[in-house]
Formats: sequence, structure tokens, C-alpha cells
Amino acid sequence: MIHPFGILVVLTFGSGLLSTVFLNDTIAIVFTPLTLTLAQTLGVNPIPYLLALAAATNIGSVATINGNPQNILIGSFSNISYLSFTQALAPVALISLVVQLILLWLLYPEIRSLKPRESCPLIRPRIYKPLFIKSIVITVALLIAFVVGVPLAEAAFVAAALLLITRRLKPQRILRRVEWDLLVMFSGLFILTRCTQELNLLQWFSGWTNSSFGLVTVTTVLSNLISNVPAVLLLKPLIQPDDAQSWLLLAMSSTLAGNLTLFGAVANLIMAEAAGAMGYRLSFADHLRFGLPLTLITIGIGYGWIVGLF
Repeated sequence: MIHPFGILVVLTFGSGLLSTVFLNDTIAIVFTPLTLTLAQTLGVNPIPYLLALAAATNIGSVATINGNPQNILIGSFSNISYLSFTQALAPVALISLVVQLILLWLLYPEIRSLKPRESCPLIRPRIYKPLFIKSIVITVALLIAFVVGVPLAEAAFVAAALLLITRRLKPQRILRRVEWDLLVMFSGLFILTRCTQELNLLQWFSGWTNSSFGLVTVTTVLSNLISNVPAVLLLKPLIQPDDAQSWLLLAMSSTLAGNLTLFGAVANLIMAEAAGAMGYRLSFADHLRFGLPLTLITIGIGYGWIVGLF
């Protein structure tokens, strides 16, 4: 038997945990239709569960270098090892997931119910066992490569290439499902980032980034103006490779700032777009009502934790 709050807890910690292993955008793509289908079957409001999914994928991904694209970049730019990164930021992710649950419990009274729902029919998934086993093996090998220090970009590229080599599914079927519109948007943001660097528009930020609080503030603002990955690329020249505290603050704030607005992270856009395709609209105001307090609280926790480590 399942109940609304139990579903929220499982969804929050389940998607958060998976986002530490797989890219957060991937979890958003896979879990959004599953979340909507479950909400429809049980007759519950899907909005708090969609918010939980988007926020948890962002929060969970802060714990590891491979959790999201900006962390992968930071792992490449800095001298921080995979294990050191995880030891520093995993507690922030765990505490932030608990904060997320508390906020949703306060904002949406309907999810507080512990009354069991009627059992729903189980759906038997269709699994291609050879492809499933291959995917698990390559994923485990990729994580091992990250831990032992293999360059992140090369390891991920080889793993992706191996996954596309299969007799079960034609690569064209996979490539057709790529979110090309999001990739075009990111291309535009990267062009904007490069232009900003060439025009030397970063001088205004250099004074702010000399302090930890200023760095977190600038990162939070930029992440919601131009998205978190371009923000990290913009701020990269202002941080020394051996400045572990600044890199960790950049990773933490650029990721958790993604929960502030609907446009703060690609995972949010993926979730909103998939929900819209199934007839559910998540408005900017709905997201901000939850995202604003969540972002302020979790970034405050992350800031205090990281500064306390150094």
C-alpha cells in the first residue's frame, strides 16, 4: 500500500540518489513521464511531485563530479579529486533533500496524507537483457574511471560511443530522441559566454569573486540569467586551479541556484516540457513559490558547510 507522502519521499530520495550516479538531466527525462503516469493513476495533484523531481535531480547531482554538466567542467578545471569532491558536497545534498521535503509538506497540504491509496495494477517492463547488462557494465566502468582519475571528457565519450554500438537498437532511434532544441539553446548560450569573455565584460565580477560570499552571490545570479553551465564557464578564469574552496562553492551554488526559477537549470526545462506534452502546465509562479525559499535555504546551508571545511 502506498500513500501521497510516501510517494514524495521515495521520489525525492530516489531521483536524488540516481542523479549522483547518472546525469541529472537524464533522470529528469526518464522520471517525468513516470511521475505523471503515477499521479494520474492514483488521482493526486502532479505539481508537487514534478517540483520534487526537478529539485531533487538538481540537489542530488551536487554530490558528485559526474552529477551534472557544470560539475564535470569544474572537475576538469580544478585539482579536486572525485572522492574529495563527494566527501565535501554529499552532506550538503542529503540535508538539502530533507529541506525540500519539509518545504513541499508546508506548501502542499494534500501531500501530507498517510492514508494508503488503493493498489494499482503493476506494469511489467519490457527489458532487453543483453543491452541492460551492457549498460550496467559500462556505467560501472565509467564510475570506476572517474574515481581513479581518468579524464572526465574522454571517459564519458568512450562510454557513450560503446553504448551506441549495439545490435538490438539502431543508433538512429536513440539520436532521434535527443533534445535538439535544448542543444541549440545551449549553443547560443556558449556563444554568448565566449563573446562576454572576448569583450572583457568580466572585470565587474572580479572584485566580487575575491570573497566566498561574493562568489556565491554572483554565481547564483548568473546561473539564473544565462544558466549554470555558461555561468561556470564565465567564472572559470577568475578562480585559481588549486583554490579548492572556491571551486566547491562554485559547484554548490551553480547547481542549487538552478532551483530558483523554472529557467535556472536544464533539468527544470526538460521536466516542464515533458509535462506540457502530456497536458500539464507548470507555471513560472508555481515553481518560484517553491524554488525561492528552497534555493536560499540550501545555498545558505552549503555555504556554511563548505566555509567550515576550510
